[in-house]
Amino acid sequence: MRHPLSDFAILPEDPRWSAAFADGEAGLIAWCERAVDAAITGAEETDAPLELSVVLTDDASVQTLNRDYRHKDAPTNVLSFAAREMGLELPDDMPDDMPEPVGDVIIAYETTAREAVEGEKSLPDHLCHLIIHGVLHLLGYDHQDDADAEEMEALEADILAGLGIANPYADEA
Repeated sequence: MRHPLSDFAILPEDPRWSAAFADGEAGLIAWCERAVDAAITGAEETDAPLELSVVLTDDASVQTLNRDYRHKDAPTNVLSFAAREMGLELPDDMPDDMPEPVGDVIIAYETTAREAVEGEKSLPDHLCHLIIHGVLHLLGYDHQDDADAEEMEALEADILAGLGIANPYADEA
């Protein structure tokens, strides 16, 4: 169920994402919507409508974005592009019921699938974690220092637990 105050798009660009779900693209989109809803609700960002997209693509596309925007010429699992960090300024007269564009989350198939196998996690569960991680970045969370990382990881673990998914950081303790 979509968060009542938010509008988001799930864009499966690489067909392997849909093929990885028993119900195909419909199952993938439902799973992703569930993760976005949980992240928004878990971050308690429910008092203002939000707009975002989740793009499910491949390593090559993510590597290009990572190179062009982060100056790291390698693929990674998830990238988040927060609208405000990219310079978006909202008009002062924006209607209260209009969703605030918060940004985009982009996830690479090959890296995510490999990490799921290596971590002995299901691909849907790992995807859910990465979506939550990416959405939290869009909402202002980061892990630049130890205290911020602990706060963000604890919130991710709580949100995932609410979805019946194991804490991905449990083995790191």
